[in-house]
Amino acid sequence: MKITVLGAGAYGCALSMILSENKNEVTIWTPFENEVKELTEKKSTPKLPNIKIYDNIKITNNLEKALDKTELIIIAIPTAFLSDSIKKVKKYYQNTPICIATKGIEQNTNLFVYDVVKNILNTEKIAIISGPSFAIDIANNYPVGLTLACQDKETIDIIATSLTNNHFKLRKSYDIIGTELCGSVKNIIAIASGILKGLNMPESTSAMLITESLHDIKALIKGLGGDGSTVLSYAGFGDLLLTATSPKSRNYSFGYLIGSKAPKEEINNYIKNTTIEGLYTLKSVSELVKNKDVDIPIINLMEQIIYQNKNPEELINFLIQKP
Repeated sequence: MKITVLGAGAYGCALSMILSENKNEVTIWTPFENEVKELTEKKSTPKLPNIKIYDNIKITNNLEKALDKTELIIIAIPTAFLSDSIKKVKKYYQNTPICIATKGIEQNTNLFVYDVVKNILNTEKIAIISGPSFAIDIANNYPVGLTLACQDKETIDIIATSLTNNHFKLRKSYDIIGTELCGSVKNIIAIASGILKGLNMPESTSAMLITESLHDIKALIKGLGGDGSTVLSYAGFGDLLLTATSPKSRNYSFGYLIGSKAPKEEINNYIKNTTIEGLYTLKSVSELVKNKDVDIPIINLMEQIIYQNKNPEELINFLIQKP
């Protein structure tokens, strides 16, 4: 099968290697000439240290060429650039099945990535993959499991066949709302978990936060019309556990800086040089919660800590007082 991966970041490259391993014809598209040159000449990227990109994976910055006769599109573009990129895709789009690996909510519109793509391309053939997976682990062929959510049976079957192998597992779901919410909110909780670590709280307190957060995420999913049981999926508990406990998580590391009361200059430099998904998602989720009249106190508290300079230690008081 001919498959196009949009985005040459760590995750896009890692998924490309899985697809290629499964005997698919893979092309990675990136708008950046330096990425094309680097991946073509060196067959590597600093985003995946010590990983060799397979020789049979093609790299291009020609979108028309990348999408020509493609049978599946994988989207691995950061949320901030998603809308502009998909508008360019529209010119060449032929109702091809789509798998979105991007997580998050668009800031200006508060739309989930699924809705952003659906609104621009006007198609139902869209799936979401989400779950506990660092790109480097995928690229190293370690066992990884993700949720594959879609409401179109043909699309979900095509994607499952293309990606599944003996170290990459997908569990199917029809809950788009729940899967997207889990993939977004977990980044906010990861910041909170990092804050606790920065405050020198033990693993017991982190486990308390994760457990309480699962209840809040479930309530949010149900409040927005999703399936509450999705919180127990790879996209839910699995992704939350990974992101909220690992220093490899940028959100967790950012929270640690806040909790340890690092100098403001150090925090600002980290924000400037690092993509912190939860930082941007927090604003959108806060608006979403307010608009839907759903009460999720942990979201409100995190907004106050991050954007209103509330004492991070209030997170400990919140956990103790929460019913």
